[in-house]
Order: sequence, then C-alpha cells, then structure tokens
Amino acid sequence: MIKKIINFSLILAIGFVLTGCPKKPVPPPPVPVIEEPEKVDEEPTLRGKEYQSIPELKVIYFDYDKSDVSSEASIKIKENAEYMKQHLDLEILVEGHCCECGTNEYNLALGQKRALTIRDYYIKLGIDGGRVATISYGEEKPVYQNAGPPDSPSCAYNRRAETKVRAIQKPEEAPLKEEK
Repeated sequence: MIKKIINFSLILAIGFVLTGCPKKPVPPPPVPVIEEPEKVDEEPTLRGKEYQSIPELKVIYFDYDKSDVSSEASIKIKENAEYMKQHLDLEILVEGHCCECGTNEYNLALGQKRALTIRDYYIKLGIDGGRVATISYGEEKPVYQNAGPPDSPSCAYNRRAETKVRAIQKPEEAPLKEEK
C-alpha cells in the first residue's frame, strides 16, 4: 500500500513537472516604426555633366585655412543667388578649391567644406538645394601654380569657391505610337 502511494505520488510529481504551469505566450516583436527622414535638399548628380563658368557668377575667396564667409563674399553670394533666381533653368555646381599648403586629404576636405558653406548660403537665400551640387578639387586646380607661401597674393587666388552652371536638360517627349 505504501508502495502504491509512493508510486502514485511519484507519477503525480512527474506529471506536474512535465506539464507544470503553461509557458507565457511570447509577445510578438514590436513593429519597427519607420520614420520619414527629414527632408534634405539632395544634390544633383554630377556624373557626365559639363558645367561652365559665366561672368555673372562671381568667385568667392576665402582666408587661409578658413571656410567662413566674409562680408565682402556675402555680397557676391547674394548677387549670385539673385542671378540664379532669375534663371531657374540652370543647375549649379559649387567647386571648392585650396592653395597648395597642407596635405591633399586636408585640402580636399577643406575644399568640400568651402563648397558646402556656399551651397548652404545659397539655400538660405532661397535657391532650391536640389539644383546645387558641390565638389572639392582641393589643390588640384589652382589658378596659380607654385603660388608661394600662404600670405602671398597669388596663393590667395587659389583659396576660392567657383559657382558654375549648366542648362537643365528636360526629358524629351517620347513620340506617340500610331495605331494601325
């Protein structure tokens, strides 16, 4: 009889262990919330496009190792922006340039910073950022080769941002197919 009680208790204990409390259901993973990225005026692509300088768009010059805009430069930028507002058929490229002082990597970064400074200024003045691309040439395209020390007048002409343009090409309309 005691054996039956022990066997019954043992079977009952094993039954409780095996069945036990039901597992809590695992909640489904939270659905990731996809946030709309903040609208940023993306630059147009430069691939395969030829931009040119025009006399109406003035070159912006920078102090040595700087990317901030002087009061004289801000006047030129405003004049450039006014021209661009009157010519909505133009895509704009801002090229950043540096003098030969510093490493290639540093000058490419500084040239890009200069180009972006001018682009941002244009956008603040009402130019659509989707029309304005930037590129840095660093020290690769100087106005004056071997211009000398940073304080030389020739070297100052190499520290610049040039605004170039090209006409926006509108997609050609596909010819209508004639029905037979």
